[in-house]
Amino acid sequence: MTEKWFTVGKVANTHGIRGELKIVPHTDFPEQRFAPGSRLTLLKEESVSGGVPVEVQSARLHKNVYIVKLKGYHDINEVEKYKGWMMKIAESQREELEDDEYYYSDIIGCKAVTEEGEELGTISEILSPGANDVWVVDLPKKKQLLLPVIDDVILTVDVKEKKVTVRLMEGMM
Repeated sequence: MTEKWFTVGKVANTHGIRGELKIVPHTDFPEQRFAPGSRLTLLKEESVSGGVPVEVQSARLHKNVYIVKLKGYHDINEVEKYKGWMMKIAESQREELEDDEYYYSDIIGCKAVTEEGEELGTISEILSPGANDVWVVDLPKKKQLLLPVIDDVILTVDVKEKKVTVRLMEGMM
């Protein structure tokens, strides 16, 4: 079985002439992912094999992107080919989360079911508009339901069964 990969950043561009890359983070843990010594894999956009293993030598935050220097890469010509590539980690490298914390990839694709057992649809997206996340459920007939991630609405999450039990509050449907 092939290893499952998770994107932690995208190579937006090069930076300077010394082989640094501008990385747009796609992770809640950029400080850990881009810390010196972190081992990542560079993969073309949607590839699942043929990656280039790399190690972070240094990184700094600059205008919402990380400027990352990789060990063994010393000039722009060596890294230019990686523009547009994704920085990924293997599933085994993911951080352990607390109870009631979930990775987006664990939630997206789950079936949303009411406490009465009625299947509503599939969670397709997660929004972060402010105080709490909002899970977007695709309903039949191309409609969507927005579920605020609060205790009154999200009752149980079963990642293994890909099922989320919800209580619909008045006016949600």
